[in-house]
Amino acid sequence: MASLYTHSDSNKRKTWAYLAGFFVFIIIVGYIFSMAMDDSSILYIAVIFSVVANFLAYYNSDKMVLAMSKAHEIDHDSNRELYHLVENLCITAGLPTPKIYIIDDTAPNAFATGRDKDHAVIAVTSGLLQKLDKAELEGVIAHELSHIGNRDILLSTIVTVLVGLVVLLADWFRHWSFFGNRRSSDSGNNQMQLIITIVAIVLSILAPIFAYMLQFAISRKREFAADADGALLTRYPEGLARALEKISADQEPLEVANRATAHLYIASPFKGREGRSWVSRMMMTHPPVEERIKKLRGLV
Repeated sequence: MASLYTHSDSNKRKTWAYLAGFFVFIIIVGYIFSMAMDDSSILYIAVIFSVVANFLAYYNSDKMVLAMSKAHEIDHDSNRELYHLVENLCITAGLPTPKIYIIDDTAPNAFATGRDKDHAVIAVTSGLLQKLDKAELEGVIAHELSHIGNRDILLSTIVTVLVGLVVLLADWFRHWSFFGNRRSSDSGNNQMQLIITIVAIVLSILAPIFAYMLQFAISRKREFAADADGALLTRYPEGLARALEKISADQEPLEVANRATAHLYIASPFKGREGRSWVSRMMMTHPPVEERIKKLRGLV
């Protein structure tokens, strides 16, 4: 099983490399905008506003997602088989048993949420329980527990804060460039300032696109890492591989999913609506299922 560890560690290293690059990218964007505006205070205000707003949402994200998904909680007595399956995998993973929810939808899918392992939630659709066998269901649950154990919800929140910061800075700069720029034309550095302003305007258009591309790249790496860690947990990569095959082959879209929650699910809930161009692939929150299955079967 050494290849499993190698694969998991590789995806984690790539995730942190992307994240480090994200921080550098934001520093460059903020620096150019502040130079163009000749006012660094706007950067500090944007950072504070974005961090506070997103972390307030972070502490309530699980409630919002569960409400949007129309999920209902189950306990030991209402679904003993599912409860025991989750509980046994948690013991193996060294995690507290999360709250378990079921979404009444025949499309097979699942997600994990919650701000940390002590406030975690796993939600599965009724279709997932009906269409997967035990080994496949264990693979899916192990994948979701890996997201919890790897603190991917926290990482996702940090990345969301960074994306929100870039978008906010870009919006504020465009507003300033059209309505707030009243510099005198007799400035000695006017030509250089004009070049910086033009660069900043172009950056204000492109920066949010690059930020979203980095966010989606990190999300895809976290899916690969959760696949590998889930396979480590069950010691049976084929279970998750077969589950992903069944989920992707089922063409019924998940009715309760939307763009805000799609990235949480184990596979994209928008069946048949994903583009195949390279641009579409760069903007996908999940790696192609075929690639995930290939990697899992190469880990045996």
